[in-house]
Amino acid sequence: MKIALFLTAIAGASAFAPVNQPSRASSQLNAGVLDGVRGVGPETAGKIFDPLDLAQWAPVDFLRKAELSNGRSAMLATVGWLFPKLVGTFAGPIDTVDPILAASKADPQWWAQFLIFCGTIEAIKYRAELEGKSYTGEVDKDAAIDWAKQWGKLDKSAREDIAMKELKNGRLAMIGIASFAANYFIPGSVPGLTEGF
Repeated sequence: MKIALFLTAIAGASAFAPVNQPSRASSQLNAGVLDGVRGVGPETAGKIFDPLDLAQWAPVDFLRKAELSNGRSAMLATVGWLFPKLVGTFAGPIDTVDPILAASKADPQWWAQFLIFCGTIEAIKYRAELEGKSYTGEVDKDAAIDWAKQWGKLDKSAREDIAMKELKNGRLAMIGIASFAANYFIPGSVPGLTEGF
């Protein structure tokens, strides 16, 4: 049943795919826009990974901000998924290590506090960006949020190194949390993960 639903979702998504394939001219044009963007490495075959050619539809800096924000969220989600399974839970109303069941057991007041916290962080990032600061690891700008006050003490090489590590760890975490969720809802779909992990 789950496989049928998955295949139906894929078939339905294909209805929104463009009929005409993007031309080589637009890909070559976008290649100039993508030059110098952080994230190129051996895992992307030495070029920017943009298989859907999204850079033609949205500004590259917006896409990078979205990638970093989603990567940071995925890193936290991965820790949240693994911590109860490996360490256990704290005393309280949530007594399960099942992450989906735990999320459904959480008090609505907790979710409201969580949303307010996330909104506050987004507001801080927005204000800092208006002040000329960066939350995407731009080496020539001050950090929007720097709790440890270390970003300003680093040279440009060290800043670039940290920004690249964050980007790659975020990418890995996005793949990781997606695999955990896929294995949870479709047991056995991820090689190496046991059912219920």
